[in-house]
Amino acid sequence: MRVVIAEDNVLLAEGLNLLLRTSGIEVVATAGDGTVFVEAVREHRPDVTIVDVRLPPSFRDEGLRAALAVRAEFPSLPVLVLSQYVEETYATELLSDGRGGIGYLLKDRVSRVDEFIDALRRVASGGTVMDPEVVAQLLVRRRRGNDPLGTLSPREKEVLGLMAEGHANGDIATKLVVTERAVHKHIGNIFAKLDLPPSDGGHRRVLAVLAYLNR
Repeated sequence: MRVVIAEDNVLLAEGLNLLLRTSGIEVVATAGDGTVFVEAVREHRPDVTIVDVRLPPSFRDEGLRAALAVRAEFPSLPVLVLSQYVEETYATELLSDGRGGIGYLLKDRVSRVDEFIDALRRVASGGTVMDPEVVAQLLVRRRRGNDPLGTLSPREKEVLGLMAEGHANGDIATKLVVTERAVHKHIGNIFAKLDLPPSDGGHRRVLAVLAYLNR
């Protein structure tokens, strides 16, 4: 697996380089700003990218903009975005095209090496991965009477939360100690209650997570 990194913090960039290489992942380029990152993607055509949300010069959302730019130019390119804090708007923008291959993790997750590498591999394979802390905070913010998510049962909310973290049906079944058939049924109920249009399951999973963020 070949990776391009966009990170202006030299220590973190070097740490990511070492961590990935130790895990058998090739880092083909490291960029310190969005412009260089886009150029590196064009040159190396990586399998997946890792992008810090805040990059020079303003350290606001240049990294996010660069990530969205490469997704527009290379629609199938997986992007894993790192953020210092939970930024709901950023997560929503990343998922707005309805495609997979997107991840949104807090930087603290990098120190949990196994979890981070697993998330990166899931994003690279076309999955959608949300940081558990992002999921937890969004659940709290969404507890309103007019919220369509309020129609979901407690178990369906658990399943949707694990979907948002990027887990496949088998993994969800294991975590909840239920059968995979039961998980499949819960996901069908979630799609129906959120009034998602008929489409392939992978696309609807992304739409479900997007509904989870927007509503």
